[in-house]
Amino acid sequence: MLRLLASLFFASAVLAAPPVAPGQRILFIGDSITYGAGYIAMVDTGLVLSDPDTKYDVISAGLSSETTSGLSEPGHAGGKFERPDVHERLDRVLSKTKPDLVLACYGMNDGIYMPLAEERFKAFRDGITKLHDKVTATGAKINHLTPPVFDPEAIPQRVDMSGEPGKMYAKYNEVLDRYSDWLIEQRKKGWDVIDLHGPMKSALAAGRTSNPKFLFSKDGVHPGDEGHALMAAAVLDAWGIAPKARDFRLHPQGTEVLKLIRQKTEVLRDAWLTETGHKRPGVKAGLPLAEANAKAIEADAAARGLAKGK
Repeated sequence: MLRLLASLFFASAVLAAPPVAPGQRILFIGDSITYGAGYIAMVDTGLVLSDPDTKYDVISAGLSSETTSGLSEPGHAGGKFERPDVHERLDRVLSKTKPDLVLACYGMNDGIYMPLAEERFKAFRDGITKLHDKVTATGAKINHLTPPVFDPEAIPQRVDMSGEPGKMYAKYNEVLDRYSDWLIEQRKKGWDVIDLHGPMKSALAAGRTSNPKFLFSKDGVHPGDEGHALMAAAVLDAWGIAPKARDFRLHPQGTEVLKLIRQKTEVLRDAWLTETGHKRPGVKAGLPLAEANAKAIEADAAARGLAKGK
């Protein structure tokens, strides 16, 4: 099923690699979907499998619950804390990680699961624009990622049409449609935007033609492995990495390579979140950077060895 869905949106390759030089740093930021690390590990795995001798420094600093709009719904997290705003920490993240390329995936939380409203939409647009300008002011490049899909059919008991706080808006994916459309429109300004939302929406509909109960997400928000694989495929496809060269399922040791790269991704994520700081309670503390880097180097070397068939 996953291979069939992925085939729906592979485009013609226009690049042969990420838009940075080998050895340069690629930073992912975003909300809990990015914190989950699945698609990031799959992107890194795809790069390793496509060319085990070429290295990119891939790290993540995704933070659960985060927005770029600065909004938070009443009673978020049972009233324990408001949603964190990426702009509270962005300067620290950029100055400490010093990325050459940033991939930013926001939008899912930015409409705070309520109907489309100009005030909230403007907060999203302003937040994304501010993010874009801050990243480019450092000299880094940025790839904006449209938000994944919201699926009310996965959580019928948690959604309604009222638009009132306390339940998710049943047509919230239409809000994300508009947010995604706006991001794609920014290509006219020269922004690099990779569309995750459209292909995932199409793939979800395609999956349900044969299985009406098909889901990417058990909670309507956070994709499972199939959804993360589609997200990673969209990024790798935009970079022109050929599917046959990068697909871990086609490599005899691909599953083990992905496992090692995921270990690397998670240990670096936790370390960088601790190093750069944030206001989100309940996030696992990371190792000191030196220790995390040592573990990451070991896992990366083992993954590349397997990718070469050693």
